[in-house]
Amino acid sequence: MRNIQVSELDRRAVEDQEVEIVERKGLGHPDSICDGIAEAVSRGLSQLYLDRVGKVLHYNTDETQLVAGRAAPAFGGGETLDPIYVLIVGRATKTYELEDGTELTFPVERTALESARAYLEANLPELELGSDLILDVDLGEGSGDLQDVFGEDGAQVPMANDTSFGVGHAPLTETERIVLDAERELNGPFGADHPEIGQDIKIMGKREGDTIDITVAAAMVDTYVDDIDDYREATERVETFVTELATDYTDREVSVEVNTADDLDEGSIYLTTTGTSAEQGDDGSVGRGNRANGLITPNRPMSMEATSGKNPVNHIGKIYNLLSTDIAEAVVEEADGIRDLQVRLLSQIGRPIDEPHVADAQVVTEEGVDVDDIESEATAIIDDRLANVTDVTRRVIEGDLSTF
Repeated sequence: MRNIQVSELDRRAVEDQEVEIVERKGLGHPDSICDGIAEAVSRGLSQLYLDRVGKVLHYNTDETQLVAGRAAPAFGGGETLDPIYVLIVGRATKTYELEDGTELTFPVERTALESARAYLEANLPELELGSDLILDVDLGEGSGDLQDVFGEDGAQVPMANDTSFGVGHAPLTETERIVLDAERELNGPFGADHPEIGQDIKIMGKREGDTIDITVAAAMVDTYVDDIDDYREATERVETFVTELATDYTDREVSVEVNTADDLDEGSIYLTTTGTSAEQGDDGSVGRGNRANGLITPNRPMSMEATSGKNPVNHIGKIYNLLSTDIAEAVVEEADGIRDLQVRLLSQIGRPIDEPHVADAQVVTEEGVDVDDIESEATAIIDDRLANVTDVTRRVIEGDLSTF
């Protein structure tokens, strides 16, 4: 019997709180670059081990670091003076002995570099590897202890690697949805049509009562900006787009400002050569940005764990943060009458990951609905998700779950 608790949350729903703050660091933010590389390397190593021995061996790549470079942006195209430096740091299993005594050696550092390069080429097109950014890797030797792979018939559920916890919440508030989807759209379809918008897009949302203020920091790429008028028009396009997007989510009053530190008269603007502030003094680290649900939400409980780059088989800092978010979304979708739900999963080292020390769900219900009305349904959903916890591992390796 799993220890699942469902109770009333002893505070107001976030939508009812007077002030709400939400942040997202976009794909090109230095911290997100580190998250993206670390997770790409993680998936690459997992696939390497699965291909060679049929199971995921011990590794972690969640200490990747970025040292900022130096650039001289200019209208029509500037240049990189000192390249950005990224060091992929962690541990990986480099040798493994089969049952027949054969010892395998894995090309872990080559795999890490190939995975990182592929990620950067796909997501930061203005960065030229080798000149704008230098990749380095230093993976120490990891443990070769046997681990039962997810998904095999009769496979045991992995044991938790740590006594730690993960947290998740649902549904997203209007402000959260605006911040999350605005960055994804700017770095998606909108950005594809407007290459002057770099990938380093940071969005901060503040709701005060029924007024939502959105502050966008969007790095502009100098190659596609001819002069100050071009730059002004580019920021105005971003402002219009985010304002229109926000109206799809809320009837509240919305105000959007873009690149508020600009001084157009003095020519002090957010112009870059590569589309990221990492070219000009802004360092980065894994886990210093978005949480597992893609947001930074000080109105909510949050885990300080770095999700990206951790081993997806038994590392609680990864699995429980992703799983708690998945559970929260599933309960809200399937059980009626919930306004706000937060889920906390606590592991105990050495205990099966499908049997947390406690799975705690706290809810704010709609008027006329008691916690007792939804407790049994919520408990059943939580129990089902925990019973299938290894699905998280599979979805992470396949790239179906984002970690930042």
